[in-house]
Amino acid sequence: MPGETARYGIVVGVDGSPESSAALHWAGAEALLFREPVTLVYAVAPTIVSWPMVPLQDTVVECERQNAEEALQYARDAVASVAESSGQDIDIRTEVRYGPPVQVLVDASREARMVVVGNKGRGALGRLVLGSVSDGLIHHAHGAVTVVHTRRGHLPDPAASVLLGIDGSPASEEATALAFEEAERRGVDLVAVHVWGDVGGLPLQGDEWRGHRQQAEEVLAERLAGWQERYPDVRVSRHVEFDDPAHHLVDRARTAQLVVLGSHGRGGFAGMLLGSVSSAVARSVDVPVTVARPR
Repeated sequence: MPGETARYGIVVGVDGSPESSAALHWAGAEALLFREPVTLVYAVAPTIVSWPMVPLQDTVVECERQNAEEALQYARDAVASVAESSGQDIDIRTEVRYGPPVQVLVDASREARMVVVGNKGRGALGRLVLGSVSDGLIHHAHGAVTVVHTRRGHLPDPAASVLLGIDGSPASEEATALAFEEAERRGVDLVAVHVWGDVGGLPLQGDEWRGHRQQAEEVLAERLAGWQERYPDVRVSRHVEFDDPAHHLVDRARTAQLVVLGSHGRGGFAGMLLGSVSSAVARSVDVPVTVARPR
């Protein structure tokens, strides 16, 4: 649940690429907001060396060790710079684990508040790492996963709102809880969007349109009611849209600093399928996307 302190705090997948700096800086800022430690994890993927290449095994292992040390030092310096600029301290830890990166980070997510990765990046050996890892974590991690994009070259406006995509199902309850807490810690507005896709692709008119809209608004109000009482200082704006959830969320993300989505589930009217929407949004927007997965 949001707010709980876990063994690893905020886990950051490190691959040694300059592209990962945005994820590292975002994770550092998140750690300060929630007073959590940061655990930097470098995954060494299995290397298969067969005869007559066996004599090179020690060289490969040493190369991997050096890559890990350099990548983790770069990552530690990046997170430390966030702490220094704020005048606060961050407990920074490092780990080298052996195994496929997705599996390593999925395992770490069991004892983390959140896992943070960049949306792309290559390790020192030129192997694609973070670009493929983010999709795997969105579908398999335990708890929240944040994908931080590097297309802008800088993090979004800290005064911008938090955007919540809500589908009206119990599956999005974790996302709602996380979005409210993120908005409260940042002192910003929360924009809650419910997109109902079950209209058969046909234009809605007159009473039919009003009936569907009223139902969708009721679902959204019900899902937000308890959370607004729990977080009275968070100002919430509610929006209902029809068809193509990913399109509406990507469009609204342009004025947000963070997008929060659930990982799966359909709305009360079998509308917004968050499993596919979360992946599409995470690949398309320029701001960090947090996907709240069940533990």
